[in-house]
Amino acid sequence: MSFIFGFGRRARAIPALTVAILLTLVAFPALVAYAASALQISSDPFTQATCAASATTYHHTEVEPDTYSNGSTIVATFQVGRVFDGGSCDIGFATSTNNGGTWTNGLLPGTTTFEGGIYDRISDPSVAFDARHNTWLISSLALTGASGAAVLVSQSTNGGTTWANPVTVHAQSGVDKNWIVCDNTSTSTFYGHCYVEWDNNAAGNLLQMSTSIDGGTTWSAPATNNTGVIGGQPVVRPDGTVIVPIDNANETAIGAFNSTNGGTSWSAVTTITTIKHHTEAGGLRSGSLPSAEIDGTGTVYVVWSDSRFRRGGKTNDIVISNSLNSTGTSWSAVSRVPIDRTNSGVDHFIPGLAVNKATSGSTAQLGLTYYFYPAGTTQLSVGFISSSNAGSTWSTVQTIASGMPTTWLANTSQGHMVGDYISTSYGSDNLAHGVFATASTPTSGTNCGDVADNCLEPMDTFSTGLSAGGSASSVGDPVVVGGGTPSGNLWKVDFNNGKKHR
Repeated sequence: MSFIFGFGRRARAIPALTVAILLTLVAFPALVAYAASALQISSDPFTQATCAASATTYHHTEVEPDTYSNGSTIVATFQVGRVFDGGSCDIGFATSTNNGGTWTNGLLPGTTTFEGGIYDRISDPSVAFDARHNTWLISSLALTGASGAAVLVSQSTNGGTTWANPVTVHAQSGVDKNWIVCDNTSTSTFYGHCYVEWDNNAAGNLLQMSTSIDGGTTWSAPATNNTGVIGGQPVVRPDGTVIVPIDNANETAIGAFNSTNGGTSWSAVTTITTIKHHTEAGGLRSGSLPSAEIDGTGTVYVVWSDSRFRRGGKTNDIVISNSLNSTGTSWSAVSRVPIDRTNSGVDHFIPGLAVNKATSGSTAQLGLTYYFYPAGTTQLSVGFISSSNAGSTWSTVQTIASGMPTTWLANTSQGHMVGDYISTSYGSDNLAHGVFATASTPTSGTNCGDVADNCLEPMDTFSTGLSAGGSASSVGDPVVVGGGTPSGNLWKVDFNNGKKHR
């Protein structure tokens, strides 16, 4: 068996044994076409000959990363070989044990039929670390055809460098948009509890939560609070309270719910605000799903793309709110991350937020990686901005990559794709490390899908970690297109309009 690696402009076949050697502690070259500050950490090794998950499987593409850090170890996970109408050939991982200096990468075993598993495709990777059981966990969504079939969890007990075949959290038709987190505070009553959240799109986007107390080997039957949701990102406070920022079923509001008893039961949803989202140009797959993180003493921060500060709602900002109490039932007013002026014409979307857990309170360090279109263009770009004072002021923007037409990206039934989410994590170096998809000119033509195995869409990170700081402020920017306190039942299960993202 051979794999195809596309680190340069042309791909070549490499024997499987050689691949195994290459997947150990490899530091990939920077994506010179865009910015010396971008470092490639993985590339899709499949071809249409080795993974034809459908007639419209896009190689070489990697999309939708999540990351988590523990000490100097950072683990990233992502889809590999994106399929047009849902999912991918497999879930990939990239692991650094030295704060992003070098990376090991590979594929999860036992998932799809292309990697010794039983499922047609797989999607929605999310990664966590269980400190009590010294186990890394990747949650993923297995698909039968284009439909959600099961929530899986893969385990690594050697620092995220090799992975076991997955265990099944829950098998049910219609499952969608999973996320995983663990309680890593040794003084917490629920230390070592891990939680997976997902929704059942076939049941109106019904919320479901499952808990493990043995390092992800076994999982409880799903619990629910009977609400319609999508895109939750649970976090755990030092006292063991789980808070889950999440969208409602049709992505028109953002809220949060909690568990104070180790996942035995889950509260009703508190609405933070309605969402005012502008649909980006360029045929891009994008939405307004939240990105959530937590500081060292338990303040939760959540960001999403929103147009409320832009006159006419013609472009999006990244906006932010933070929890004001210990249960996530009270939240700050929504403010704008001041990446540029409200009349800049720049469109911002798909954020990945990090909060340095070694910091808290008024000196909490925040790092934000995001995509954007410069004013008047649909040339996809990647930016980074940070704060060293809990979001009161922000740094000067850094552009990490730029100049990517959306036609260079894998196409899906919901648009050209870099991911429904991306991710940023702080390492033990107290620097932010973002992970994101980039794209280069296809090997033939101008569109990723012009011919088979034509794309060049790898997974990248910052070449070095980035620090927090700055003095840019959004104080005084008025809301011009609504938001604020919503009315009505925004959290009902929604059989007519419930969204799905596979």
